[in-house]
Order: sequence, then C-alpha cells, then structure tokens
Amino acid sequence: LLKYANSLNTGKLCWFFFLLLLIKTKLLKKAMIMLEEEKQRRQADREKILDERLPALQLSGLSMQELQNLCKELHQKIDKVDEERYDFSAKVAINDKEIQNLSLKIFELKGKMKKPNLKKVRMSAGAMLGVLLGAKVKESVDFKANLKTVKKEEEKKEEVTDWRKNVDAMSGMEGRKKLFDSAQ
Repeated sequence: LLKYANSLNTGKLCWFFFLLLLIKTKLLKKAMIMLEEEKQRRQADREKILDERLPALQLSGLSMQELQNLCKELHQKIDKVDEERYDFSAKVAINDKEIQNLSLKIFELKGKMKKPNLKKVRMSAGAMLGVLLGAKVKESVDFKANLKTVKKEEEKKEEVTDWRKNVDAMSGMEGRKKLFDSAQ
C-alpha cells in the first residue's frame, strides 16, 4: 500500500490515508461487536449448563423431615465437590512446584552455558592455527595428510590386437588352415 501511496500526488495521498483510517475504524468496530456477541454467547452457554446440572429445587409442599433429608443430600454433594476441588488444587500446586523447579534448573544451565556473541572473522587456516597454537608454531601444517585415501580401480581394457594375426581362430577352421599350408 505504501508503494501505491508514494506514487500518488498530495491530494490523492490525503484521500488514501483517510480511506485507510476509515477502514481501520470500521474493522475495530466490527471486532468490538463480535467480542460482545461472543461474551453473550458464552454467558448463555454457562446458564444453559448450570440449568442442566443444577435443576431448580421444589421446596413447596415438603415436610420438615423431607427438607432435612434434602439438606443432608446437598451437604454430601457439597462435601464431595469440595474434596474433588481440594484434590485438583493439590495436583495443580504440585505441578506448579515441579514446573518452577524445572524452570530454575533450565535457568541455571543457561547461566552456566551462556554463549558469547561471536563476530565473523575472515582468517586463513595458517593464521588461525597461529592464533590457536600460539606464535611458537611457525611450520605449516599439511592438511592433506589427514585425509582419507581412496584407491581407484582401473577398468580392465581389452587389448586391441591385429585381426590378421588371429585369422585361424576367427575363421572357424580350427587349425585346418595350418594343415593345408603345411601340406603344400
């Protein structure tokens, strides 16, 4: 957009930024409306779930004994929920402590192994060896000596011979030509 804006003249540029500002405000308004709708939907879902899990109590027409039994049942449910809540909070506390301990261990390891910021240095191999090994080493090191040697296998080439020397074998006469030549 900025490339396009730079190509416009001043009057068009003002309109361009005005339109951008207008689009931005409309998008923000739309986002606020969507957030409000999301909050209302979540509240409706919460109320629906509570209505399903906790039906309204019918207290009218109950005797004193029935009301006491109902109170005992509700207290038992409350105790059960409190036990579960306590168990979950204990598990969360244990996990939080474990996470904190692991975070401390990681922090300690990072502190010990802190990497320095390295700068790119262009240096020849000889200069680098001189720096690493000190100024006392002045002889050059043969890097090729440490390389692995590979033996190449030469392909066996068939010897090219004169075809005229091997006429008997090629003629299929199996030495009969010699017999014929010797008879003459």
